[in-house]
Amino acid sequence: MHDPRVRPLLDELAVEYDTRYGDRLGRGAAAEELNRYPASEFEGQGGALLVIQERGQSVAGGAFRRYDADTAEFKRIWTHSEHRRRGLARLVLAELEALATRRGYRRVYLTTGPRQPEAKHLYLAAGYEAQFDLEQDPELIGSLAFVKKLPAPVSPGR
Repeated sequence: MHDPRVRPLLDELAVEYDTRYGDRLGRGAAAEELNRYPASEFEGQGGALLVIQERGQSVAGGAFRRYDADTAEFKRIWTHSEHRRRGLARLVLAELEALATRRGYRRVYLTTGPRQPEAKHLYLAAGYEAQFDLEQDPELIGSLAFVKKLPAPVSPGR
């Protein structure tokens, strides 16, 4: 998480969180949220960090950490504002799922905020199951949780 290729994504994510949730969480709360999990949770076999670069610029990324023995928790799935509507978030999601499967995870857990409808729609379109009532006002729910079962990894030689 301290890699210089990650910093542009996290910086812009902090601005976006403050813009969308500043009235609810307080200005500057985004930086605290983004630093809530130690970088070590995304390292080693239990975690991963993915950054997509284009011409040396970080344009999208995401990460996961161990949630429990069988579940990866996806965090910080993000596309730079200048590169949206190109399918990069779908690509990040698919790559994180493939990596989590290879690492032995059987399911994914993730959350998004109530003021991120594009993320909610991305996860639903990618086969994630909402763990909340889709008919209820997202502002009343708060954190929107999703889960998805991952395919069994293909054994070598098959």
